[in-house]
Amino acid sequence: MPRGCCWRGWGSRRPILSRRQLAEYAKTNVVARRNARGGRGAAEHLIAALRCLYKRAVADGYIAATDSPALKVAKPRRLSSTRRAVADNRLAEINAVAASTGDDPALDSLLLRLHTKTACRRGGALALRPVDLDPDQCLILLREKGDTVRWQPVSPTLMRHLQQHAEERQAVGTGQLLRYRNGQRSPTGATTICGCASVSTCRGCTCSRSAPTGCGTRP
Repeated sequence: MPRGCCWRGWGSRRPILSRRQLAEYAKTNVVARRNARGGRGAAEHLIAALRCLYKRAVADGYIAATDSPALKVAKPRRLSSTRRAVADNRLAEINAVAASTGDDPALDSLLLRLHTKTACRRGGALALRPVDLDPDQCLILLREKGDTVRWQPVSPTLMRHLQQHAEERQAVGTGQLLRYRNGQRSPTGATTICGCASVSTCRGCTCSRSAPTGCGTRP
């Protein structure tokens, strides 16, 4: 793309709202979800997008760095996270439900145990392969969000169950380890579905779509 072509006609435009008004508009008219926090995230993302836009304008030489209007608008302060740990008795109840209900209790139980013991993300669990298991040192190789790769220690019991699962469900080499009984690979949403089903069955629990176990662990 030729330099500066994305700015053609931009100079003739006149903003209808000021940047502060635009941020307030985004904050007020955001689509409210159960975990909404008053639109603060929408305002923060809008200001970040405007800063990125004007940063490109500075890079292309259309304005000076000191003239960027987006820098004059402060981002909303990010609030503390509302995520919290699951109580031991609640976690035990979730595991008991997963082990006794559903289409594949063995897979559900193994997924919950893997997330609980390693704090891995959903993508890390689904990307796990038989070649990523190091039974001699009780380590598993996790490949997660942002191209993060790490060796995670696990208990001998969990390692044994992972190996047994791979053997029983014909998972070999670089193929996906977590599979259904028929050998079909576990799909992307399986961990969320497993957690939602378990949590919705437990007394006093609420399901969280962003959680692999449905109880506030990381996606």
